[in-house]
Amino acid sequence: MELQLSMVVLEVGDLEASIRFYRRLGLDLPDPDPKRPMVIHRMGSGVSLLLMKGFAPAYDPAWTPPSGGYSQMLEFYVGEDAAVDSTFDDLVAAGYHGRMAPAQTVGPYAAMVDDPDGNVILLTSDEAGSSEGS
Repeated sequence: MELQLSMVVLEVGDLEASIRFYRRLGLDLPDPDPKRPMVIHRMGSGVSLLLMKGFAPAYDPAWTPPSGGYSQMLEFYVGEDAAVDSTFDDLVAAGYHGRMAPAQTVGPYAAMVDDPDGNVILLTSDEAGSSEGS
């Protein structure tokens, strides 16, 4: 069997705040079950995003939240270059930290925004991934 990435799990500090952010980004997240502090969204690619509160500290006594920077980015293709601009503008206007304004990088047209837990969300144009892309 070929190894597959099936899920990205984010330990979050405030589940409701994270749900608001990812819904604003465009994910159709369900409301959490009051008995389970988590939500999951399966994307068309087959990869799921799981937001949960309390799992890491409950099962890993050495776990501490990251501080002083970030070690990963979650990349979301949002559409054409104009969609990168409008998504970035919408999230920043809603109060989320804009880490990098939309710009042409050495790769795709991209922008970076922090989610409520400081995870860096890379917003990119899917034009770079198409065979006709820039």
